[in-house]
Amino acid sequence: MNKLWGGRFQKETNQLVEEFTASITFDQQLAMEDIEGSLAHVEMLGACGILDTEDVQKIQTGLKTIKQRIERHEVEFLIEHEDIHMNIEKLLLDEIGTVGGKLHTARSRNDQVATDMHLYLRNQTKSLIHLLENVQEAILSQAKKNVGTVLPGYTHLQRAQPVSFAHHLLAYFWMFERDKERLKDSLKRINWLPLGAGALAGTTYPTNPDLVREQLGFERVYPNSMDAVSDRDFIVEFLANASLIMVHISRLSEELVIWSSQEFQFIELDDSFCTGSSIMPQKKNPDVPELLRGKTGRVFGNLIGLLTVLKGLPLAYNKDLQEDKEGMFDTVKTLQGSLRLLAPLLDTMSVNKEQMRRAVAQDYSNATDLADYLAEKGLAFREAHAIIGKIVYYAIQKGKFLNELPLEDYRSFSPLFAEDLYRILEPEHVVGARKNYGATAPERVLEQIQLAQQCLNQQ
Repeated sequence: MNKLWGGRFQKETNQLVEEFTASITFDQQLAMEDIEGSLAHVEMLGACGILDTEDVQKIQTGLKTIKQRIERHEVEFLIEHEDIHMNIEKLLLDEIGTVGGKLHTARSRNDQVATDMHLYLRNQTKSLIHLLENVQEAILSQAKKNVGTVLPGYTHLQRAQPVSFAHHLLAYFWMFERDKERLKDSLKRINWLPLGAGALAGTTYPTNPDLVREQLGFERVYPNSMDAVSDRDFIVEFLANASLIMVHISRLSEELVIWSSQEFQFIELDDSFCTGSSIMPQKKNPDVPELLRGKTGRVFGNLIGLLTVLKGLPLAYNKDLQEDKEGMFDTVKTLQGSLRLLAPLLDTMSVNKEQMRRAVAQDYSNATDLADYLAEKGLAFREAHAIIGKIVYYAIQKGKFLNELPLEDYRSFSPLFAEDLYRILEPEHVVGARKNYGATAPERVLEQIQLAQQCLNQQ
């Protein structure tokens, strides 16, 4: 079969080469963006007098017909046409004849594919921002119901201090808020238009890239044609942002797995988001958060893969850049699927408030408040810290928790102890005593919920 670019060649492309170099199996996902960019390009060619009105109208009509056929799944993309651009151009030639060949005037596949990916990633980034908001709404909904729910807070995965469960959940709200901000900020780099750069050096035609920029909604045109066709920074940035989002999803998933275990029983995931065992009938496995945690690796891999592709490329376009797409498509799919599952997973989980309360009453996480108690009575904190450390060790040896020791035992360590120490030891008091900005006291958590709601309302 004759290639659209085959005039210089005397031999047919080797079948193995054709299969190895073709990208249509995956870049057909860019079909709508490719047509969108072509419609804007041909409109500009007409406005600049490069093509006459009749040719412009024929090409536009042909492209819109092909778009409708693709939407109806009536089009078969062929590997011998290599990529989505050549496939659509061949479809256009079949649809309207040789005039379809004029569409490629004043452009190259190099600036064409770059434009397609800018358009694609802009659309997908906006979609991901919306999906992140859905996850935040699910977190906020659970937080509103659990301001007074107390559970152990951990450092080093060891009991540290009691916290509000709402406060714990809202930590993830702010992680995802930063993720949204990064995605929104990245739109500034995604919104650069490369179309008009040609293969690498520009074009001899009197084009007007600003017309295309306005029609496609880009903020600016690349000021350097070589940079325009070779830049993949915007994809790297997206993959880096996606990797960090997956880190946050994975951290939350890890906690869901731990909390839902028999050892913790802090939460129960809805049956519709769990699976069973083929051999152990009692099992209820947290497969969704486990898989969310596991899929993080493939997103990291896609980032490292593209960085490796780019690290040694000379300017301008190289065939290596064909490797920019599959990882990007896979990351978009993985991230969208993860966020779509995470929101209802969080929304439907049950919180075992009683179990959380029992857990926090059976540890020594209120010890810091006893040290503060002595410090408020005039003792240096380091001295108070040492005394409470000895009391904790004494209680462990006695097999008791701090609130189970009698007052005379406390007074044997320091005469500053009085009956009011038992009020200090109550988990709710420990949580409520932390009233500084951003802390876990109920009134501060309510302020945080209000701030989080404002963030969502401003979207």
